[in-house]
Amino acid sequence: MLKIAYHPIYQHPLPEGHRFPMLKYELIPKQLLHEGIITEHNLFEPKAALDTDILLTHKASYLNDLKNLSLDASHVRRIGFPLSQALIEREWILVQGTLDAAIFALENGVALNIAGGTHHAFSDKGEGFCILNDMAVAANVLLQRNLAQQIAIIDLDVHQGNGTASIFKHNPKVFTCSLHGKNNYPFHKEISDLDVELEDGTTDERYLQLLENALNKIFEKIKPDFVFYLSGVDILSTDKFGKLNISKEACKKRDELVFKACKNSQVPVAVAMGGGYSPNIKDIVEAHCQTFKSAANIFFD
Repeated sequence: MLKIAYHPIYQHPLPEGHRFPMLKYELIPKQLLHEGIITEHNLFEPKAALDTDILLTHKASYLNDLKNLSLDASHVRRIGFPLSQALIEREWILVQGTLDAAIFALENGVALNIAGGTHHAFSDKGEGFCILNDMAVAANVLLQRNLAQQIAIIDLDVHQGNGTASIFKHNPKVFTCSLHGKNNYPFHKEISDLDVELEDGTTDERYLQLLENALNKIFEKIKPDFVFYLSGVDILSTDKFGKLNISKEACKKRDELVFKACKNSQVPVAVAMGGGYSPNIKDIVEAHCQTFKSAANIFFD
């Protein structure tokens, strides 16, 4: 059965100006239920992650500052969200959603978190609307529990996964791959194991060819036994910040390429949604829902 992490706190209310990006977390499950892609039985509600699990990735001093709401003002500005107890609670639950999805993926081949993909969070700091790095935490937990030996993180958000790259730069058990806008945030890039920089205006054919090349390299040379896939839809041509020229059809094809590569190699994959900032919320929700549909079709049909 396709398992999907969802919690009402994903829609945590923020001050005016920050609320729009959170709306998709309410609309995605409603749309999937409306279309009959899933039922309520596919959804599960994660609890808060354990500090002991988070501390495999993040520094204790950073966690303490988060829990005590004592980060300095400049750090809060880099994150971009005003800190609150409810926001911190959301982060701990979001992280557990991705970890739970990873465990379900080991059982079922694939599982997804409706939130997550907070790849700009470093071990000791957050930025770019990311506080804790959910995929990094989940990857380290899998390794610590000997549930995986060689992990690949395939980050297809339009922004480089700089926090993820930094966290795993000295860890050969986690291969980090990021296809991202060359001229997009973050303007200081970290070094992933495989970085594919995309020029402004990159079109469908070019994007999909570069992705296929990257996937071939990962599955033929790295041979992961577990994959985390960050499926941001800010690659769309409609996105306010993406700078690429990618259609919804190519975005769907992207998902299919990743899922087929995982299934063909019998590698479990856990998915988190990442970014999406098209002015019309319908474009964001439709593109994200395609990811869930592709996962269901490829792994369960």
